[in-house]
Amino acid sequence: MKIGHLENKSVTPAASERKSGAAASSTAAGKSGAEASATVALSATVTQLTAGSTDGVFDAAKVQRISDAIRDGKFQVNPEAIADKLIVNAQELLGNAGKR
Repeated sequence: MKIGHLENKSVTPAASERKSGAAASSTAAGKSGAEASATVALSATVTQLTAGSTDGVFDAAKVQRISDAIRDGKFQVNPEAIADKLIVNAQELLGNAGKR
């Protein structure tokens, strides 16, 4: 192997420097008004949240009641309701995964 003077050779950047340079150039491209090439679809939940929907209003009184019941040892878990909601959630996730 022949070793020459470094100032005569072009040096390639390290992988981490290439990645940070690519991120900087993509950020600069976004600021220059370049057209995006990806399409993004938002879920119904995100759409409701961004639209300011009041369907999911935080009920502080309900949270306090549940907290008090847990603290007092009076809170009862309904395993059937939890199981039903887990099954529905899994079905939704599997249905969405099949559409990709």
